[in-house]
Amino acid sequence: MNCFLVENNILTKEQFGFRENSTTDMATYALLNNIQLSFKKKELVGGIFCDLQKAFDCVNHDVLLQKLKYYGITDVAFKLLKSYLSNRYQRTVIKANNLNKSFSSWKIIKCGVPQGSVLGPLLFLIYINDLPVSISKTAKSVLFADDTNITVTNENKTEFRHTLQLAMIEINNWFQSNRLTLNYEKTHPLHFVTKKQAEIQQQIVISNTVTKNISSARFLSLVIDTTLSWKDYITEIIPKLNKACYIVRTLTFLRSPEVL
Repeated sequence: MNCFLVENNILTKEQFGFRENSTTDMATYALLNNIQLSFKKKELVGGIFCDLQKAFDCVNHDVLLQKLKYYGITDVAFKLLKSYLSNRYQRTVIKANNLNKSFSSWKIIKCGVPQGSVLGPLLFLIYINDLPVSISKTAKSVLFADDTNITVTNENKTEFRHTLQLAMIEINNWFQSNRLTLNYEKTHPLHFVTKKQAEIQQQIVISNTVTKNISSARFLSLVIDTTLSWKDYITEIIPKLNKACYIVRTLTFLRSPEVL
């Protein structure tokens, strides 16, 4: 199935997750490159960092099967995948300190892709594949599986604010239509600025929830701030590096340079 998707160029180029020859570095580069290019054009540029609630567990089977058909996976292959998703059961096991176990009853799984499986991530990529094109007229997107970032640019301050709000409405509508849920409390806009620019305070309304600008946001392993100064990220990784340096110093007299 992966060969079929690759040969027919079905998976969107904005998706970097779970793909051969694709890494988190490439995803973060694509995002930062979009921002830097906007700076060079002297455009206002903002990002919306989206947080999805249990995305893999909320994949609707009927919607997924419709998308598989749309992308050309039909006949025997379609029946096989439908069978693969159907009639799966799960239960919860609670283990007490005295080693006694309590079990819930078995319930049929009505949504979600099997996590820990080889096929699960690929099915999720197909499920979210049409998100970038649905917002392409108002924003650019960078995806790494369910990690979603969209960037909006405009030269005019008023139009920039309007486009940022419109992009949020469009992406929220797509998630709702596909039975996925945004975590509104953890979804925030971030206005990127150069040292000579003033930050625009932007409030975005999502389903009667108001989100405000934040000074930095996490995308994959990076903490990105409004001026791309990396101060917050450096502050975060210094303690981790200190521990690593201490270990190396401690082992200096016990191990060879090759081991160190």
